Amino acid sequence: MSYTEFLRRKTAVAPSHGRVVDLGEVHPLLHPWQAEIVAWAVRTGRAAIWADTGLGKTMMQLEWARLSGQTCLIVAPLAVCHQTVREARDKLGLQVAYVRGQGEVTGPGLWITNLEMVERFDPAVFDAVVLDESSILKSSDGKTRNLLIRHFADVPRRLACTATPGPNDVEELTNHAEFLAAATRTSMLSAYFVHDNDGWRLKGHARRPMFRWMASWALAIRRPTDLGYPDDGYILPGLEIVPELVGVELDVDGQLFATDLGGVGGRARVRRETLDARCERAAALVAAEPGEPWLLWCGLNDEADRLAELIPGAVNVHGAMSAEDKAAALLGFADGEIKHLISKPAIASFGLNYQHCARMAFVGLSDSFESYYQCIRRCYRYGQTRPVRVHIVLSELERQIAANVTRKERDAAQVMAELVAEMRRARHELLEAS
Repeated sequence: MSYTEFLRRKTAVAPSHGRVVDLGEVHPLLHPWQAEIVAWAVRTGRAAIWADTGLGKTMMQLEWARLSGQTCLIVAPLAVCHQTVREARDKLGLQVAYVRGQGEVTGPGLWITNLEMVERFDPAVFDAVVLDESSILKSSDGKTRNLLIRHFADVPRRLACTATPGPNDVEELTNHAEFLAAATRTSMLSAYFVHDNDGWRLKGHARRPMFRWMASWALAIRRPTDLGYPDDGYILPGLEIVPELVGVELDVDGQLFATDLGGVGGRARVRRETLDARCERAAALVAAEPGEPWLLWCGLNDEADRLAELIPGAVNVHGAMSAEDKAAALLGFADGEIKHLISKPAIASFGLNYQHCARMAFVGLSDSFESYYQCIRRCYRYGQTRPVRVHIVLSELERQIAANVTRKERDAAQVMAELVAEMRRARHELLEAS
C-alpha cells in the first residue's frame, strides 16, 4: 500500500452533522453559487467557508444560521455585529439581535455578540454557532483561541468564516479543524506533517490527501469561477499600489543601513525619527483630493495622533475608546458621515465594508501580509466600482519591509490558487464516490 493510499484510508472524510436542504430553501437574493455553498455547509453541519472579501460571506453565514438551528449565536468583532444586524434586516428580512449576555437571549432566534462577550453565554442554550472572522483562531496558544474551541465544543453545529484562511499556516489550519471537531491538532499534525528545524511542514506525499480531507469540511473560493459559475459582477476594477518613499536624513550609526535596519530596535528608531515626514506626506495626499474619502492605517499611536492634527475633521479610532464608540465611528465612516478615518489594522481591518472609499494610505507598514491584505480589502472588494489607489508611505530605509510584504503576497496567492484547485478536484472525487 502506498503512503498516499494509507492517508486516504486513514482520513477519508469528516462526518456530516447537518441536514440536507434543497437549494430552493435558500433565500432567492443569494446567487446560485452562494446558495450551493450554503446548502453544502448546512449539510456538513460543521463547516468552514473561506470566501474572499465581497463574496457575500455575511449573507451566506446568516442563511446557514437560519437553516441550521433553532437558536443560533453569531460571534464577530463589535462593529461587524452592528453591520451584520443591518444587512440581515435590509437584505434578507431577518431579525438578528445584538446581545451582551445570556440574560438578553429570550428564546429561539438569531443572536449576535462580539468576541469579548463570549464567556457571558451558556453554550448549552444554542444548537448552532457562527464564528465570523475566524482567523482569530490563528494564535494556537492564545487565550481567545482556547476559549472559543473549549466554550463551543458541545454545540452540535458550527460554522467558521474568514477571507484569509492562511492555507500555508499550519497553526490556523489545525485550529480550524479543532474548532469544528474535524480532528484534534495532534491527530492532524501526526497524519500530515513532520517537525524539523524549520518547524512543522507537510510530509512529502500528504498535500493532496490533506486537501481531499479538508474539502469535506472546508470550502475555499476566490471568485465564482472557482465553483464553475461565471464571474459576472465579480470582476474588480483596478488596484494601484503607489510607493511613497520619504527621503530623510538620519544620524546613522552601527549597522543601520538601507539594507539592514538593525533588527527590531533599528526599525523602531527609523519609524520614530521619520514619523513627521511620513505623516506630512500622507496629509498632503489627502489634501490634494479634498472630495475623496480616505482610510489611513497607522501602527503607532503617535502616528495616528499626528495625522489627526494634520488632517482637519479626520476621526482617529484608537484603542482607548470604548467598544461602542469604536463601532459608532467605524460605521459612521461606512455611512459617509465621517470623511477621513484613521485607525490601526488591529482595530478596523476585519469584516467592514468600505466600498464607497477608493483612497487609502499606510503610514508605515508591518511584516504581516494578512494585516496588509485585510486592510486593502476593506475598500478593494467586490462591490467596489472605482479603481482603488493605495499609498505606502515609508522612509527610504524601509524598502525591505515593503519588499517582504510583496513577497508574502505573491506566495499567498500561489498557495491559495493551489488550495482552491485541489479542493475542487477533491469535491469532484467525493461526489463521484458518494
